[in-house]
Amino acid sequence: MVWRNQTFDFDFILLGIFNHSPNHIFLFSLVLGIFSVAFVGNTAMVLLIHLDTQLHTPMYFLLSQLSLMDLMLISTTVPKMAFNYLSGSKLLSLAGCGTQIFFYVSLLGAECFLLAVMAYDRYVAICHPLRYTILMNPKLCVLMTVSSWVLGSLDGIIVLAATLSFSYCSSLEIHHFFCDVAALLPLSCTDTATFERLLFICCVVMLVFPVSVIVGSYSRVLGAVIGMGSEERRRRAFTTCSSHLSVVGLYYGAAMFMYMRPASNYTPAQDKMVSAFYTILTPMLNPLIYSLHNKEVARGFQRLLKRRKLI
Repeated sequence: MVWRNQTFDFDFILLGIFNHSPNHIFLFSLVLGIFSVAFVGNTAMVLLIHLDTQLHTPMYFLLSQLSLMDLMLISTTVPKMAFNYLSGSKLLSLAGCGTQIFFYVSLLGAECFLLAVMAYDRYVAICHPLRYTILMNPKLCVLMTVSSWVLGSLDGIIVLAATLSFSYCSSLEIHHFFCDVAALLPLSCTDTATFERLLFICCVVMLVFPVSVIVGSYSRVLGAVIGMGSEERRRRAFTTCSSHLSVVGLYYGAAMFMYMRPASNYTPAQDKMVSAFYTILTPMLNPLIYSLHNKEVARGFQRLLKRRKLI
């Protein structure tokens, strides 16, 4: 068995998710379509919130950060997958693999914390509306957002450093469409038990803690919504919160399935589909969910279009 020690001069082989059969060509075209919708939708959301001053509130600032993270996440995996499929090349350098791992893990972690911040924002807005401008002032909002990015990046650095410290065997075939940590561990000749425990602890911090904040926030929100006397206020609060809860359910369910289990339970075919769900489909759904459920976003698009026509 050939060991690839710390030479950093070898390439991995991405086996991908598609072959060139008619069905898979159709699925590949569908993925490209989803990528295009996700790319355009998230870019439009970021630009709209930046350009429309009426959307310069903590809620929409956080939403713009979520769209930016989704935009970066889908750009980390899909372009390389598409290039390999169209060119016939399956090679991925160690540097390219490390880059994917860092951005992928960092963005997933940052989104975990950002979704918790968004839940806290809705809790303050609905349960303490008179103190909202104090409890969610711009400085605090930016601080919590930056903290989400920093904590996610720290997680990415830890996982990347540990992954690059392993030795890899002669078989460097990754049964995935991108360089995922869970798919990389079976290729290591090094005992990864300690790293798996570290990864599990990171997942507890990055997933369970934010979920606890989200559950606690929305428990309070639910009680406040039920007690509202106005039917219109109840409807608006429910619409806003349901959008966020839809995103949380899609995101955390898949992430917990992927990373809060031992590597021995890794099944390539199943995990490819789950990864495709929350790295490709979820970034497309997020802007659609928020734009369809949020009248302010729709009005913002209308205001922006009218402004462009006047120019």
